[in-house]
Amino acid sequence: MKANIGGIDRILRVVVGLVLIALVFVGPQTPWGWVGVVPLLTGLVKFCPFYPLLGLNTCPCQEEPAQEG
Repeated sequence: MKANIGGIDRILRVVVGLVLIALVFVGPQTPWGWVGVVPLLTGLVKFCPFYPLLGLNTCPCQEEPAQEG
């Protein structure tokens, strides 16, 4: 798994994930808040499995040049 989530994208995912999970305990207290686990985990591991399918990459990581020889 190569990182494909950049800084702002990562921060937003973690914050949204935590807010959604908080809804399980505070507010409407519905189990739908557990959906927040998905953005939280993808933000923490810096990899979104849907980005390669869509051809997206928000990570500013530089690819290493191919070695010849």
